[in-house]
Amino acid sequence: MADSKRLLTQAGYDKLQEELDDLKINSRKEIAEKIKEARAQGDLSENAEYDAALDEQRDIEARIEEIEDILKNAEVMEDHPDDGSVSIGSQVTIKEVGTDDEWDITIVGSSEANSLKGKISNESPVGAAVMRHKAGETVTVESLEGPIQYEIVKVEHTA
Repeated sequence: MADSKRLLTQAGYDKLQEELDDLKINSRKEIAEKIKEARAQGDLSENAEYDAALDEQRDIEARIEEIEDILKNAEVMEDHPDDGSVSIGSQVTIKEVGTDDEWDITIVGSSEANSLKGKISNESPVGAAVMRHKAGETVTVESLEGPIQYEIVKVEHTA
């Protein structure tokens, strides 16, 4: 992966660091024990448990490498603008113009995005559109069906 900065909230950074610590301390120990137990069963050429343990070990090491890369290139966004505009970490209520449908979203870096939990990347169409705008402003998001206008109802900044 290229060495490009990854924007993260402090909470997102802390969560990744916690996951990394758990993988390095607990998961590595658990998988080493599984491999040891599988080896004790004898013939490794036909040992499905041994193969599964090695696959799991590869997955753990790949995730460790991925998290280390993210953290190495992370830029933690802590300060919110004084003018009340949307930034990384902002909790935003938006409403599609012409409807009563409102959505609460949190703007996060791409590494933290999870639309099912309302965490929208600052690089997504909606995230990019609301960045640096304030409550009461209307933004336009290009979609496959054409442009959609959203009114920013509320902007809150987490500590």
